[in-house]
Amino acid sequence: MSVQRFEPELPGGQRSIRPRSPAEMLEPSRAPARPKGRRRRRESGALSRWIRFFSSVLTAVFLIMGAAGAGIFVVQSQFAAAGPLQQDRTIIIPRGEGRLEIAERLEREGIIGNRWIFIVNHLVRSTLNGDRLDMKAGEFHVAARASMEEVLGTLVEGKPVQYKVTVPEGLTSQQVVARLQADENLTGEIAAIPLEGTLLPDTYPYAHGTDRQSVLDRMVQAQKDFLVGLWEKRQEGLPISSIDDAIILASIVEKETAVAEERALTAAVFMNRLKKGMRLQSDPTIIYGIVGGRGSLGRPIMKTDIQSKTPYNTYTINGLPPTAICNPGRESILAVLNPAATNALYFVADGTGGHAFSATLAEHNDAVARWRRIEREQLKAAAEQAAASPVATVPNTAETADAVKEEEPSLATEPPAAPADLAQNADASAAGPVVTPAAPVIAPGDMPLPQRKPR
Repeated sequence: MSVQRFEPELPGGQRSIRPRSPAEMLEPSRAPARPKGRRRRRESGALSRWIRFFSSVLTAVFLIMGAAGAGIFVVQSQFAAAGPLQQDRTIIIPRGEGRLEIAERLEREGIIGNRWIFIVNHLVRSTLNGDRLDMKAGEFHVAARASMEEVLGTLVEGKPVQYKVTVPEGLTSQQVVARLQADENLTGEIAAIPLEGTLLPDTYPYAHGTDRQSVLDRMVQAQKDFLVGLWEKRQEGLPISSIDDAIILASIVEKETAVAEERALTAAVFMNRLKKGMRLQSDPTIIYGIVGGRGSLGRPIMKTDIQSKTPYNTYTINGLPPTAICNPGRESILAVLNPAATNALYFVADGTGGHAFSATLAEHNDAVARWRRIEREQLKAAAEQAAASPVATVPNTAETADAVKEEEPSLATEPPAAPADLAQNADASAAGPVVTPAAPVIAPGDMPLPQRKPR
């Protein structure tokens, strides 16, 4: 008969563990360990799941990188490939257009094949370069078959097509503004016509679409820069008081002669006359007093023009006009500040394009007589040439004869006397010119009116 061990149950259905020996009663044994096989299987399953997860992630990353690399290769290949343009041409990029508008314009005009590839590359390169790849406005030259990369380089780093506007010496400010207004490559309006003498004649480059006012402002600044320090370097003893006076006199010199070698002599004549209190009696000042900034009179000077009361007519006013009569060039300004060493007071055309300068009235009368002979010969040759060519004739009636007589210029075949110099005969000067058609030689004290062919 077997004896069963009684193991009392503890609360919760757990059974107590009876000690098997007195030693075990004094030192209870540890709880029995769980089976090792099950734990290993669980650890192995968790590790497998992490491995599969990371493997999937890495696979996806590699696939994405591969696809991205292939896409970048395709995009870069197209970006560097030859473009669709068949021949060289220019492209105008208006001011204010952004990346998208420029790309659309390039694609529309057949310069690039895909605007999105162009945009993406510009965006990436701008980001990598700190957004220093702004595309410029202007007109650019693009070579045939240029790639999108080359087109982008042209718009970012290349220089726009350069145009030029040339301002010759002697133009009035009104004429300069008219020249800028007529240039279709410029844009915008000019706020106001600058004062005479404030623009420096020169050639000014600009890009298509440049504002007209900005070009005019450059001319003003160029004149200011040129004049810096010139007044301090002037010749001692000049009868002018400021750089503004120098510009006024330089404008008269500019209009009196186009011969570079004569500018210093012409300036000296006017300086000598100012020192003596003599009126300048310059024909170009008559013209400016009549037409202003329009420039050309369009006809010979009449005797009535010499008597005209304008602020610019140096036959009737003392000293300098109130402003310059044109924009003189550098050489004329330098000639006024450093005139030639001469005592000449007169000059007259010599028939060769230049002038004959004289210190005395007697010498000047001889020079005038020589010029009159040359003038008569020129008029005779012109009349013979006209007679040899068939021309329409005008009936010689009393009406036409009076009209011709009324418009007879002051520079007739026989030279008239001109207003007397202020310092030598004030009364004669106030009375105005005295016409003496039979007198080929001018009396002492009178300033003749030779033809100086003002520009």
